[in-house]
Amino acid sequence: MSSLRFSAVALLALAVLGVAVAADTPPMRHHLAVTPDQLQWGPVPPVFPAGAQMAVVQGDPSSEGFYVLRVRMPDGYKIMPHWHPTAENVTVLSGSLHVAAGDSFDTSGGDKLGQGGYVSLPALMHHYAWSEGATEIQIHGMGPFALFYINPADDPSHMQK
Repeated sequence: MSSLRFSAVALLALAVLGVAVAADTPPMRHHLAVTPDQLQWGPVPPVFPAGAQMAVVQGDPSSEGFYVLRVRMPDGYKIMPHWHPTAENVTVLSGSLHVAAGDSFDTSGGDKLGQGGYVSLPALMHHYAWSEGATEIQIHGMGPFALFYINPADDPSHMQK
């Protein structure tokens, strides 16, 4: 019976502590609503192959903190094997995205994600992707966003210099 009382007291203490912590957190005063026509599209950064377009929906992917990006890729767009120091979360908004794990680009494996498909790629995981048809994806995660190619020769920013 005493362990039951201890558990009840412990749960009550945790509940009170949770309320105290919540009281120290300022409430959100506004929500963020973004319509597609408000997005400012531009070329992807040089670390990606040319030909795709990107828009920042929320946050600053180059800084610490939460960010949301959208990327539009033409049919057959390829992102060679790479990894990120933080997790990458991708939702397919239109078209098809193929995602596979590994150090070598190989279209015979991986997962094909259509509209509404989602993939979460853990930090440091070696992976690659390609589009089938015109494809738009949304990427979210915690920044700073960084991309490192397995083979440095695949890095488009090195090729442009």
